[in-house]
Amino acid sequence: MTEERLSFQAEVSRLLDIVAHSLYSEKEVFLRELVSNASDACDRLRYAALTQPELSADDPNLKVRLLADKEARTLTVADNGIGMNREDLVENLGTIARSGTAAFMRSLKEAETGGDGRKEVSLIGQFGVGFYSAFMVADRVTVLTRKAGESQGWRWESDGKGEFTVSEAADLPRGTRIVLHLREGDDEYLEEYRLGAIVRKYSDHIAIPILFGEGDDAKALNSASALWTRSKSEITAEQYKEFYHHVGHAFDEPWLTLHWRAEGALEYTNLLFVPSTKPFDLFDPKRAHRVKLYVKRVFITDAAEGLIPPYLRFLRGVVDSEDLPLNISREMLQHNPMLAKIRAGITRRVLSELNKKAKDTENAAEYQAFWENFGAVLKEGLYEDYEHRDELLKLLRFRTTAGDGLVSLEEYVGRMKEGQEAIFTISGDDVDSLLRSPQLEGFKAKGVEVLLLTDPVDEFWVPSVGQYQGKPFKSVTRGGADLGKIQGGEEKPEEKEAAKGELSDLLALLKLTLQDAVKDVRPSERLTDSAVCLVADENDMDMHLERLLKQHRQLGADAPAAKRILEVNPTHPLIRRLADRAKADGAAVTLEDAAWLLLDQARIVEGEALPDPAAFARRLASAMEKGLA
Repeated sequence: MTEERLSFQAEVSRLLDIVAHSLYSEKEVFLRELVSNASDACDRLRYAALTQPELSADDPNLKVRLLADKEARTLTVADNGIGMNREDLVENLGTIARSGTAAFMRSLKEAETGGDGRKEVSLIGQFGVGFYSAFMVADRVTVLTRKAGESQGWRWESDGKGEFTVSEAADLPRGTRIVLHLREGDDEYLEEYRLGAIVRKYSDHIAIPILFGEGDDAKALNSASALWTRSKSEITAEQYKEFYHHVGHAFDEPWLTLHWRAEGALEYTNLLFVPSTKPFDLFDPKRAHRVKLYVKRVFITDAAEGLIPPYLRFLRGVVDSEDLPLNISREMLQHNPMLAKIRAGITRRVLSELNKKAKDTENAAEYQAFWENFGAVLKEGLYEDYEHRDELLKLLRFRTTAGDGLVSLEEYVGRMKEGQEAIFTISGDDVDSLLRSPQLEGFKAKGVEVLLLTDPVDEFWVPSVGQYQGKPFKSVTRGGADLGKIQGGEEKPEEKEAAKGELSDLLALLKLTLQDAVKDVRPSERLTDSAVCLVADENDMDMHLERLLKQHRQLGADAPAAKRILEVNPTHPLIRRLADRAKADGAAVTLEDAAWLLLDQARIVEGEALPDPAAFARRLASAMEKGLA
């Protein structure tokens, strides 16, 4: 095969441009990324060889080697792991074949404009594309590789400027050799002492030998013992952090570190981390976790579906079982009862530790940071995991109309008003727009706290849970607010009742005029400042949920919207004037335009598109003309 010249995917070209033209405060992390990838390649071969022992029979002792050639000014990172064929090279080194590419591109753009080198380099690790960090110190990279079980070897080469070449290569050993042709000024990475210091700092925990040099004279640079098998008393915070960086392909600090050994009917060791920043693929539709499963220190998979519940997919780390069979397949894992018990134990422990953090009032800001990152994901468990629902409810935190802080359900129920029988909620896209909603006016006037729900998942867990401590959840955008039963506020109910009595003619007119556009027209208990608002009937779909479903095409874009109830404020000056006019003129044609303008006003405030903008503009111009006459 002749040499084949290919172009990088656009995302890779932009990433390489950032790497080549930015200054980094920690260039040395390139070695951590390459060694971590080499370790993963060895892990994958060890797993494949469980069922195909011939794959590793010719060279069973897995290792990573660092080779420095000072004359040629090259540093080689070599492993005898699973290796790659041509398709693997093009897929793994020419594209970013990970979910969340759109988010990655946005972050690249922010990094380019922000000029924050630490942030730029962190993107490399968070997207699992650590290979490209080689271009921090190299102006040319050559990859020589042969896949286990195949005879043909391959050569990949690039200067990181938009193209790469792929060609056949003969007489290669199994595994991968990455040859870095170092830039001027980076000769320090040819020195044994420097490379050893980097390995001990970042990769000492890797469970296979990392050697400097060839043959029997090669020197071990790491302790080569699996970190999770050591006693907690032997492990420093720095070692935990670097293991998190390795296993999570991350650059942030772990927010929480959990290391424990379960003993009894099942024995397994867990070293799990909660990140301090949100992974880019957190909301990928696959909802896959990134926790690695080992059996007796042998890597099995990082995609065991039954190991971690989807709502804890932000976890990173290792689970090592003593009881699962070494030859277990990924298919067998899906329905394995032992794995189900491990999953239950992990879930209980993680939720217990999160509850300890949530109760720590002295460090409330710490838990708030966690909640901002992962609260929306945890809520998924409320309708998926009935067994742990009570524990999850304790973890919930909300923005409310009472202030800027986060509030638990227990705190909310503890300060409910006299006569208040429900936990009131309102759903929308963001807190600021919700706080301006007219549906909240009556609740604010009576000092009734309302939960502000801004995550799409809120539309699903709230009806699934239904109630908390006997108090039902109730949306303020539905009919029947029952505000009259709640004590408080400065309103004079007798005045509102008197005003309602004056509305009969206007209500009849509005119902007659708008009968094809609304379900009903009613006087409102919830409005104090606005003239009108739209609400859903008790048994109809919430308005925000309907918009969400249309956005995600789970309802047809052209599906007719459910008819809503138009509520009018009997004490508003405009409504009073219209009521007087209706009483004097009866069903006068002159009030029909006003009826449609009121409905369109309610639609605009609700964030809905007007069905006939031209008619709205005509009616508004006409009303303004009469007002100025």
